[in-house]
Parts: sequence; C-alpha cells; structure tokens
Amino acid sequence: MNKVKVPDIIVSRLPVYLRALQYMAANGNTTTSSQELGEKVGISAAQIRKDLSQFGEFGKQGTGYHISFLIERLLQILKVETIWDVVLVGMGEIGHAILRYQGFGNRGFRIVACYDSDPAKIGSQVASFTIGDVKNIIKDIKDGSYKMAMLCVPASVAQEVTDKLVEAGIKGILNYAPVSLAVPPDVRVQYIDPVIGLQRMAYYLTEK
Repeated sequence: MNKVKVPDIIVSRLPVYLRALQYMAANGNTTTSSQELGEKVGISAAQIRKDLSQFGEFGKQGTGYHISFLIERLLQILKVETIWDVVLVGMGEIGHAILRYQGFGNRGFRIVACYDSDPAKIGSQVASFTIGDVKNIIKDIKDGSYKMAMLCVPASVAQEVTDKLVEAGIKGILNYAPVSLAVPPDVRVQYIDPVIGLQRMAYYLTEK
C-alpha cells in the first residue's frame, strides 16, 4: 500500500464506493466499471480511478472491477473487515435511535455500552442495553480497551465528556453535538450535524 498520506477527502469517498458496491453485489452483479460506479455515487469515473489508484491496482482497462475483490480490499483499507467496538454516550432521543438501529453490525461496528449522567436514566433498559453511569466511563473504557465512541450529549457538556473519553484512551469520536471539540492530534473527530447539511443545501437551492 502506498505510504504517502492519502488526502482525507479521498478517504471520505471510500465508504461511499463500498456502500454502492455492496448494493450491487446484493443484486447479483459480479463486475462493474468506474463509469457505472460513478453513475451510482455521483462522482466522475476519472475521480474514482484516481482515488483507487492511491491504494494500488484494482481493475484492468476493458474488463473493469471484480466487485467482490474490490469490496474485500476496501474493507481492508478502511479497517472494517473486523468488528470495531463502540461506546455510546448520551441517551436522549438520538442515543435511543442509534441503539435501536440495526445497520452497524454488518458494516464493521458494534455498540457495546451506553452511558448517561441522568439518574433517572441510569440503570434503565434500552433495547438489550442497560444505561451505565457516565462516572464509570473512564474505567469501563480502559477495561474494555475500546477505541471508538459516539457522542450524543448536549453541546454544553460535550467537551467535558470528550476529555473523559480521551483520558480513557478513545481515539475516534463521532460527534452529534453541535459544537467543535478540542482533542489531541492523535484523536480523530467526525461531526454529524444535520443543520449544517441543510444550510449547505439551502445555499445551492437559492443560488441564482
């Protein structure tokens, strides 16, 4: 694999390619082309070929890509060929919805524990989970050697909880709180904010 640092924008497109390829495989397709894949994901064929070339050779001109092989390689590149354990913090409406979502396990992730600071929620059941006390989160994460967390807490406490996650050894945080987080250089944060997405769409919808 190329040891040159791959731009984040390219890495961010790989899961999009993977999702489309898995859909094609589920529908019985065995091969595809950069042109066909590009039409499904809204990205040019040239860009797809350029992105994949960062990680080696995946297809031959005139024959295209073997879908099963490309899926396998993308799973390896994204490091989701095995299951990652994920801790969930914040059991409001978003947290409840995430716990009940069935789409994590077959895509490389498994929620293993959930936490909140509200005494009224601690100890109660959601799906198959018992909500834990956030006071215990540092010890629990260290004991489990977990590296990923989803943050679904209010913006006012997001940084405080993040500091605890970092102290516990978390290296990747998916943040649903509408606030930017300060983390060390070796911790990665991805932000999920539907309002930002709507604002971006509004710009294009109103553009003359």
